[in-house]
Amino acid sequence: MSASRGATRRRAGSVALGDLLRREASAERAEKGEDLALLKPACERRPGAPSTSFSAFALFDGHNGSGAAVYAKEHLLGNVLSCVPTDLSRDDWLAALPRALVAGFVKTDKDFQTKAHSSGTTVTLVIIDGSVVTVASVGDSRCVLEAEGSIFYLSADHRFDASEEEVGRVTECGGEVGRLNVVGGAEIGPLRCWPGGLCLSRSIGDQDVGEFIIPVPYVKQMKLSNSGGRLIIASDGVWDALTAEMAFSCARGLSPEPAADQIVKEAVESKGLRDDTTCIVIDIIPPEKPKSTIESPKTPGKGLLLLKNFFLRKTTSGSLSLADKDNYPEPNLVEEVFEDGCPSLSRRLNSEYPVRDMFKLFACAICQVDLESGQGISIHEGLSKPGKLRPWDGPFLCHSCQEKKEAMEGKRHSRDSSSRNSGSSE
Repeated sequence: MSASRGATRRRAGSVALGDLLRREASAERAEKGEDLALLKPACERRPGAPSTSFSAFALFDGHNGSGAAVYAKEHLLGNVLSCVPTDLSRDDWLAALPRALVAGFVKTDKDFQTKAHSSGTTVTLVIIDGSVVTVASVGDSRCVLEAEGSIFYLSADHRFDASEEEVGRVTECGGEVGRLNVVGGAEIGPLRCWPGGLCLSRSIGDQDVGEFIIPVPYVKQMKLSNSGGRLIIASDGVWDALTAEMAFSCARGLSPEPAADQIVKEAVESKGLRDDTTCIVIDIIPPEKPKSTIESPKTPGKGLLLLKNFFLRKTTSGSLSLADKDNYPEPNLVEEVFEDGCPSLSRRLNSEYPVRDMFKLFACAICQVDLESGQGISIHEGLSKPGKLRPWDGPFLCHSCQEKKEAMEGKRHSRDSSSRNSGSSE
């Protein structure tokens, strides 16, 4: 898989091509079954309060074992919700959600470090509340939306090959990025970070690669029109074979379950099964619209359809009805509400007014532990160009989360970045 890590350091003349290919083939056989899906069509921010309901879907594409994917599936959503005060109105909750997603991803990664696992995972988390879709992603799984006749990309690709900026950031933080050298000096394969050979610049886990592989997600928030839309969330096994246009086209006219099945089938037939291939299809249907507004020979039912055969064809599908929560009519267009993929925690946690006032000031902005007077460390501390910001301005971090932030910025090491034994396969 693209996120698998080669067992040999990038060293000219050290690896024969035949040996490399045999290791890669062995890794592929060993690492099947590391994709996990989270499917929660009925959640409540405040238990027992239907007005706070929302839906959550997520895809975790693990590598070098399933530990990080399992841990993230079990804890990520709860960590995100713990960062948002429960008494917020719906509009305030949606405004606070992008910052809470950043904090929740970082907390999940930080807590997983204590488990001493060397696995990692990509994450694409989708939260649907009424007509608003919010997506947070690290890695190379993707979420795409088809609405009003157009395709919208709601996630970012964090492969090194896709971003010169990420290559520069990792290099500045002490990582080495390059392709694998084989006998004769030829370079092959995708760009990878060394030591470790990871193809991704952002993930949850991957303690053994380095803190410069960060868990800070790209976040995008969209407001759908009154026509609804279709979401596809899929792992790189799909996107290595199909474009977004091809994925929507091959499943057009199908309800979510056969649509997800068809997308996986098209991807496998195109490239062969070289990786876990998982797809989630969600149709968002406004209640005031007849169900026939989404082309389908079969009317998709409400609720969630979960396929049980999760091995080669890990396809899950769901059909949602938009809750009638808004007191105003939905616009007849798709609107981008928020977008930010900056890797800097100082920027991502420094919300503008009025969002800033929605969070507790004297609590760690990541782990939410209460801070006594003078105990917290401003996220602005140490900035080379603070501008109007001052070291005593919040938000604040506890000492442990400040160490995490500094490690992510290449200012200290807080986890083992040594390479794996050359005899292992990844």
